[in-house]
Amino acid sequence: MVKRDKPTVALFGGSFDPPHKGHQKIVDLALKSLDIDYLVIMPTYLNPFKEKWHTPPNIRFKWTQELFEDNKKVIVSEYEIEENKSVPTYQSISHLSKIYSIKYLIIGSDNLKSLTKWYNFEWLNQNITWVIFTRKGYDIDTDRLNSFKILDMDIDISSTQIRNGSDRCLIDKKILDSVNQFYKGTK
Repeated sequence: MVKRDKPTVALFGGSFDPPHKGHQKIVDLALKSLDIDYLVIMPTYLNPFKEKWHTPPNIRFKWTQELFEDNKKVIVSEYEIEENKSVPTYQSISHLSKIYSIKYLIIGSDNLKSLTKWYNFEWLNQNITWVIFTRKGYDIDTDRLNSFKILDMDIDISSTQIRNGSDRCLIDKKILDSVNQFYKGTK
């Protein structure tokens, strides 16, 4: 029997608070641009650099899962949410490495400023290729990165604006009613 290698994946983590058409475009571009078997989307329980969330993790996971359920190359992982605490990216990659070969880590250019503060940054920098999506108003400084790819996004979307009631047109119709209902109840 021939032993098969682990499937190659890219990890795309984030708050997804709420998941929107910008996230969908990132996934589409990554699947077209990267040599991967799957793209793993991992909503955070709580971003390690934040003190609270706007939408509870289980709701954000449900929205994200519904948004990508028809794409057979996308896996939405509940790992960080099941941990019930803030989880560093290094830990999530270590967990996923039991099943997959993690080749890429997808981030927005807004993360570059604090990237060296990430837990075990040096290990991450030695072991993965950073996939950086451009975001309006954020510079691309890759001086400290060993291996990276830059993918241009031509959409400027803010989850904050969506939560505040504007730009709800940037939410896919699959989850729009649920998102509207949730934020209506939080005002």
